[in-house]
Amino acid sequence: MIKINLLLTRKEKKKVGIRKEFIVLALSIVFLATFFFVVQWRMNQEIENKMAENAKVKQDNDRYKSLSTELAKLKKEQSFTERRLNKINSLRRGKEIPIRILDEISMGKPERIQLESLKKEASKLGIEGIALDDETVANFMANLRKSTMFKSVDLIVSEQIEQSKLKIKKFSLTCEIIQ
Repeated sequence: MIKINLLLTRKEKKKVGIRKEFIVLALSIVFLATFFFVVQWRMNQEIENKMAENAKVKQDNDRYKSLSTELAKLKKEQSFTERRLNKINSLRRGKEIPIRILDEISMGKPERIQLESLKKEASKLGIEGIALDDETVANFMANLRKSTMFKSVDLIVSEQIEQSKLKIKKFSLTCEIIQ
């Protein structure tokens, strides 16, 4: 009788199966490690890209803030310029009467008079100032009456005040503007 020992082949088959399992396990671990490494690398790349994008957005935001402050300043200057232009246009529509009025007043004003205020309401003009004496005020009123711009020049108040130990006349007068 011949005896065949089959146990050894089973053991050898088991050893070969275990080797295959270890090889598959080792390859699986290497594959998983490689996969996780690639995933980690891609995530790091995305993080770097997002951080660079965030820095660019912050830089753009700072630039836009500076531009917005500059724009606000320019808008303020523009509104100021528009107000000036509107004032100039309103003076032009009024046939430059305020300019002509000031010119006539300055031409008729004696040297010894100092004007303190001019108030224009419709066609009435109020003039306040100080002079050295009553004669100077009378000369000023006569010069205004001779002008073609004014009519009915009337003295409202004339009072003597003391300023720097000097007695002077404070006056207030009104006149009507001829248009």
